[in-house]
Amino acid sequence: MQIVHFGHSCVLLDTGSARLLIDPGAFSTGFEQIEGLDAVLITHQHFDHLDQNRLPALLAANPGAKLVVDPGTVDAVKELGLEHTVANAGDKLTLAGATVDVVGGRHADIYGDLPGIANVGYLVDGGAFLHPGDAVDHAVSDVDVLGLPVSGPWLKLSEAIDFAKAVAPRVAVPIHEAVHSEIGLTIAMNWINQSKPSGVEVVQLAHGEATKV
Repeated sequence: MQIVHFGHSCVLLDTGSARLLIDPGAFSTGFEQIEGLDAVLITHQHFDHLDQNRLPALLAANPGAKLVVDPGTVDAVKELGLEHTVANAGDKLTLAGATVDVVGGRHADIYGDLPGIANVGYLVDGGAFLHPGDAVDHAVSDVDVLGLPVSGPWLKLSEAIDFAKAVAPRVAVPIHEAVHSEIGLTIAMNWINQSKPSGVEVVQLAHGEATKV
């Protein structure tokens, strides 16, 4: 299997019998010119995993590619007028010459009582590769290569380490790393602003500059 990482959670898998692109999101670049895809798979609805602006052109350039989405992403792709297959946890899909087991079901909690959303992971060819989306609780063993989320507003480093230990792959490929950047600070600010107590203002300080607060 060959793997190309286009940043954050977007990976291209070439299994030898299928070309699968997973999570072409807003923080990922370089996937736009890909052709010859057999499927595009989305783990969940968040914009860093599903770029609605670029997805239609990607599928137009790959007319033979099947679009596979989790239940929570259905409305978004319907708005775009895209044909799609819904992947529910427990499903087993055949995509060209690859098999994909759908695992998980729920996005990791971000904070407190914020509403949760659907999230599915994709286990390719019986364990050759696991992409968990935004969750680190998939009870999957015998995984050869793991796409390991390493940062996020829903993730502690210790949880990523525990997930890697629990899955015990041969190779762990760090993904979901954009939070280690200015982009990540924007995400954190968004969730902090949604979750802050009433009356609290959140002010982002510019590096090296005095800010009146």
